[in-house]
Amino acid sequence: MNMTLGDLIPLTPLLLVTATAVITMTLIGIRRSYPLTAGMTIGGLLVTTIFAASMIGDTNAQVTPLMIVDHYSLFFIVVTCASAMFIAVLSYPYLFSLNDNKEEYYLLLGVATIGAVVMVSSNHFVSAILGLETLSMSLYGMVAYTVHSRDAAKYPLEAAVKYLVLSAAASGFILFGMALVYAQTGTLSFSSLVDLSNGSTPGLGAAYSIVALLLIFAGVAFKLSLAPFHLWTPDVYEGSPLPATTYLATIGKAGMFVVLLRFIEASDALSFESVVTVLSLVAAASILAGNLLALLQDNLKRILAYSSIAHMGYILIAIIASYYSEGTVSIEAVTFYLLAYVVMSLGAFGVASVVSSSEKEFDVIADYQGLFWRDPWLAVIFTGMLLSLAGIPLTVGFIGKFYLFFAGVEAALWVLLSVLIIGSGIGLYYYLRIVYRMVLPAPEQVSFRVGGMESFSAYGVLSILLLLLLVLGVYPAPVMDLIESIAAFV
Repeated sequence: MNMTLGDLIPLTPLLLVTATAVITMTLIGIRRSYPLTAGMTIGGLLVTTIFAASMIGDTNAQVTPLMIVDHYSLFFIVVTCASAMFIAVLSYPYLFSLNDNKEEYYLLLGVATIGAVVMVSSNHFVSAILGLETLSMSLYGMVAYTVHSRDAAKYPLEAAVKYLVLSAAASGFILFGMALVYAQTGTLSFSSLVDLSNGSTPGLGAAYSIVALLLIFAGVAFKLSLAPFHLWTPDVYEGSPLPATTYLATIGKAGMFVVLLRFIEASDALSFESVVTVLSLVAAASILAGNLLALLQDNLKRILAYSSIAHMGYILIAIIASYYSEGTVSIEAVTFYLLAYVVMSLGAFGVASVVSSSEKEFDVIADYQGLFWRDPWLAVIFTGMLLSLAGIPLTVGFIGKFYLFFAGVEAALWVLLSVLIIGSGIGLYYYLRIVYRMVLPAPEQVSFRVGGMESFSAYGVLSILLLLLLVLGVYPAPVMDLIESIAAFV
């Protein structure tokens, strides 16, 4: 395939992110400067976000057999790059006092973002795996980054090794499933397996298609922390430094869900009843296990880890509903809830990042007692994020759950909707438990710092996230209209 200059224009966001990482690496080699490296990464991601946003509605191209740059992928490129930029800002005060080289963290963050951009632009297994492994390899380093710190994340090296080993096993499942798909179709592009299985064209049969789909889904379920592939999640979340946990919980999950959605739609996987049954069981198990296990936790990162398991189960309901419902309402529900989840998780982990540092993390619920009296604005932001995660009205979380519920009703998934309601009721308790702690009288000895000049930009990011949470919860129509217009491109 011969590429022209015009073919490179749709790839501009990817090229900009790559250029950001290359320039950051060059700057580190020439002169170490933590503010300069952080500023370069944040500036490059901001430019990429703006450029990708300007392309939505104008660009729709299968650039190569491996990558498609359409309205849907551009939307998630904007979400990915904006989220990475926010994480970079939140990382600055966290790593400010680290007694080690700090600049390479931003290089890892930039390379991970390249992988995420490739993932959301993939409709081919080769590009999906390349993007996934680029993202994962960088995350291994980010998770272990504070290994020489005195008392930040307690077990960063253990968390990184655990994530590395189990992630490699999950990739093995995906690759084995890909091999079976290739044996069926003769191609590694996302394509329908149904026509090959019904005897109209040569193929290995429906059994091979089902096994291939389930192997791929098992590997993806690990990446998304879906039960019963979720056991790594609380340990890795707890052991990682907070900015790395934030990246893993937001961009890592969103990018993987976009790949899963495109593959499910292209392969007609839900045409197989057994695949629908497995996905339904996984969704129900994830919602119940995530919410019930979160009740037993006192560590904030472990609570949010189990919460993320439940939220991934919520989104899986809408993916299942996409086969039974007419139109694109299920795809719209998945897209909106992913956006909502990214905003909520960035805000919740962001508050913890601001009060913590690379030398000392405050990740126990008791640490946040009296936060409302120490820093009212920070407490308001944290409360808003937690209430949104619980699905309280006037927040983006409520609109997202309403969207999911509507998609489930249209598909008549009554059992899964019942599980969603039960899970949301359970979740309300452990979110409100944290809010209750924040309004209690503050202890005499303040356990952590708030404020500081290095945290000024982080407070600005948290304020933007709170504004997004409220605006999308009160007046979501413009974003819903945008999502409706891009959903047909999946």
